[in-house]
Amino acid sequence: MKKWGSILQVSFTYVGTVVGAGFATGQEILQFFTRYGALATFTIGAATVLFVWLGVKLMLIASRLDAKSYEDLNNLLFGKRIGSWVSLFTLVTLFGVSTVMLAGGGSVFAEQLHVPYQAGLLITLILAYMLLNRGMDAILAVNTIVVPLMALFSILIVWHTWGSPGADNWLQLKSDQSIARIWFSPFLYAAFNLAMAQAVLVPLGAQVKDRTVLIWGGVIGGLCIGIMLIAGHFALSAQMPGIDQFDIPMAHVLRRIGTLLQFLFVLVIYGEIFTTLLADVYGLALQIEQRLRMSYRIIVPILLLLSYAISQFGFKTLISSLYPLFGLFSLAWLVLMVWHRSGSGRSPH
Repeated sequence: MKKWGSILQVSFTYVGTVVGAGFATGQEILQFFTRYGALATFTIGAATVLFVWLGVKLMLIASRLDAKSYEDLNNLLFGKRIGSWVSLFTLVTLFGVSTVMLAGGGSVFAEQLHVPYQAGLLITLILAYMLLNRGMDAILAVNTIVVPLMALFSILIVWHTWGSPGADNWLQLKSDQSIARIWFSPFLYAAFNLAMAQAVLVPLGAQVKDRTVLIWGGVIGGLCIGIMLIAGHFALSAQMPGIDQFDIPMAHVLRRIGTLLQFLFVLVIYGEIFTTLLADVYGLALQIEQRLRMSYRIIVPILLLLSYAISQFGFKTLISSLYPLFGLFSLAWLVLMVWHRSGSGRSPH
């Protein structure tokens, strides 16, 4: 039972790290999958295989290396000289995503709970600071609460859509996009999310020494991500083509479900934003600690205050300017993860 508890903690942390604000709102699922029609079911299948295979591989490599941060993994994949630059770019991008998540937390408070944006930012900052001081244990604990809520939400949207007039759309929708573009999408999606998730999956793999726990945690986590993608795609397809005009398409899907479930939906979105914020700042702090030999407890508040300063630009502005920069780099990282032979390489320490 203790081993299964550890497996579930690893799988929940994997899901919570990958699944962010774009996933909860439905925007990511719509852009990467649903708008490509009936083939999205197969492309979600391809993305799920990548999440299972490479999530497990990443954690096992980190465990074997006893990696202190994702820089050790990048040095193995790219070589020490290029790996150092890749890690620096990853650091900048993770910081960018941290500011996006913090801004997203403020936006949820402002738009959904009618609490001022600045108050939402400060509440999120204080909660993040308290939990990050407890390290990986706090990240595991938060994901053990948030991820089951996400799973419940996925079940709710499938149940709500089942029997609706457009319920068969996910198997029938047409797309005028090229086959090449349709099949490029799951690789880009998996690459971006796995490259970001390494911030937590690398130290998690190094901390958990049991290979069985890492393998099953990665398999269950990857499959859960795939199931939640299918659930979201099923619900969004039923509302196509009109659904793609909304910023938060999932809110439109659930517009008639009642106040209590809408409040639960807001909690799920906030939970997903918050777990991603924790994951990114934690990974950043470990990386900076390794590079500069500063104390983790000094780095965390500095990172949070810098994120607060940049989050003043707002959620939409940050997401549209920062996210596209990471795409091609993520694909290069994915290719090297696929080709890396797990038996090669030694600890850089």
